[in-house]
Amino acid sequence: MSGPKVPKKDVQRLDKFLSAQLGITRSEAKELIKRRVVTVGGTVAKLFDMKIAPEKDTVCSEGKEVTYRKHIYIMMNKPQGVVCSTKDGESKTVLELLPDSIRREGLFPAGRLDKDTEGFVFITDDGVLAHNILSPKHHVDKTYFAKLESPATEDDIKAFEEGLAIDGGDVCLPAKLEILTDPHEVLITISEGMYHQIKRMAQARNNKVLYLKRISIGGVKLDESLALGEWREMLHKETENI
Repeated sequence: MSGPKVPKKDVQRLDKFLSAQLGITRSEAKELIKRRVVTVGGTVAKLFDMKIAPEKDTVCSEGKEVTYRKHIYIMMNKPQGVVCSTKDGESKTVLELLPDSIRREGLFPAGRLDKDTEGFVFITDDGVLAHNILSPKHHVDKTYFAKLESPATEDDIKAFEEGLAIDGGDVCLPAKLEILTDPHEVLITISEGMYHQIKRMAQARNNKVLYLKRISIGGVKLDESLALGEWREMLHKETENI
């Protein structure tokens, strides 16, 4: 007697599963199957398009069990000169800073940082979570450390709180400006992501951003142990605070 039927949405092709979980190409996954070094439930797999239930079936490759991770969550400390996209013809992308072993189909940066901005970039293949972060309806707070050309003032704090009108006719949602010990250094928290928003906000106050770094998304702070260009995987429970 067979067990309960697995819903179609919970079933994957074997070659696609291996590609995603091992960080290899689909061709390389097929080569493993062709070499007869892949087993499913203890039985040698022979078909590339064999259907498996990743959450139930035990898959091994070359004698080692392949751990199933439905989604990957990555915190990266992006350096300047790197772009937040999956492909770019001219500049290096955040995905290119990841090793082949962690890359998988569908991985993308959830939100952008300007090319000359450093800091926290969240990379995932979880489309639902990414949508929640990016959707204007959810207003996820993002905090930045900025160095300004001119010192910030109490009037700037009030202007940010009231919602700045910036160039192009855009009006920002209320934002928080915190002046640090050196008034040229501030923390800025916004809950939206308009194009070059913080630079334009500074410009609206007759100021200029000289350096910008994102230090938190939602309730998650950038890991201070990560050097520029470094990354680490995030636990799923961490993402609940975004």
